Amino acid sequence: MDYLSKRIAVLPGDGIGPEVCGEAVRVLKAVAERFGHHFTFDYRLMGACAIDATGVPLPDATLDACHRADAVLLGAIGDPKYDNDPTAKVRPEQGLLGLRKSLGLYANIRPVVAYEQLLQHSPLRPDRIAGTDLIIFRELTGGVYFGEKGRLPDGTAFDNCTYNREEIARIAHRAFQAAQGRRQKLTLVDKANVLETSRLWREVVQGIAPDYPEVAVDYLFVDNAAMQLILNPRQFDVMLTENMFGDILSDEASVIAGSLGLLPSASIGDSAALFEPIHGSYPQAKGKGIANPIAAILSAALMLDHFGLPEEAYAVRAAVQNALNEEVLTPELNAAMRYTTEQVGSFIAYGVMDLAECRFHQSNIRAGMSTII
Repeated sequence: MDYLSKRIAVLPGDGIGPEVCGEAVRVLKAVAERFGHHFTFDYRLMGACAIDATGVPLPDATLDACHRADAVLLGAIGDPKYDNDPTAKVRPEQGLLGLRKSLGLYANIRPVVAYEQLLQHSPLRPDRIAGTDLIIFRELTGGVYFGEKGRLPDGTAFDNCTYNREEIARIAHRAFQAAQGRRQKLTLVDKANVLETSRLWREVVQGIAPDYPEVAVDYLFVDNAAMQLILNPRQFDVMLTENMFGDILSDEASVIAGSLGLLPSASIGDSAALFEPIHGSYPQAKGKGIANPIAAILSAALMLDHFGLPEEAYAVRAAVQNALNEEVLTPELNAAMRYTTEQVGSFIAYGVMDLAECRFHQSNIRAGMSTII
């Protein structure tokens, strides 16, 4: 086995971000210890905490550190004092959009899995969602979020949506390649009956599809796709879509897993990558030890995949599955035991080191002795 040395920029962010990020780092340190790798963690400010400290959501020092890093681990950003002020000129989200653009992170990848042990936590019927295993590929640096926007003298507001062929083709190829290694089905979600940009998406995907003859391709309008995602999510393998549609559909899909705290994501470019849980900063839970760290930990597993470390990524996912089996989970998934964020992270880190020893450590964790790793 080749042992790696990687530099990881860590952006804990706001709210529960530092807590869940801390547990993802704990697990990465366990991976490094077990497999002999060396990870250097470079902590930086981004989001509301950066605005408070520097006046800007993405300081130059943070951006420089992210460009120097082999990967970026992000907790969460956002704060009510900005969310509830529509007149605020500087917002935490501007930092994230700026970081994505600067690093060229054009592909957002969100796996959605219905875990058998947690089907009862979803608001959807278990028989409807059991067996769901899909990935959403969302284009991340184009579309209406990055188009020209503004207000006219008469009070009219506008947000322009634009895409070019290259922006579409580069993420489409990634989605087709993912489908090749899965169940060989790709669904393009668009609104081609109304939007010119969607018609361009369909043209580009139809032009690329012959390069992947083993992948079956179908097309759904976004309104139908949103309905089908609830009615029969098992029908989907790889979903490909533009920025805003992907934002909405991936959040909708989170109810399948039963908790936002279970869903990781990767944002990939040609030379950079960022990994983050899909949940927000959840400021109401800050400092209470109730935030679910599993999405952040699974985001770290996606990072290990990106580093070309499949055995290490598997070890993390197996440890997460063991935590689910043993119900070592935060209160929204196990109200009876009420494990803390740190206890769940510690148990998963123990599992990475040695799954067979987890039962021994579980009794220690229940007693609050969770500082060995």
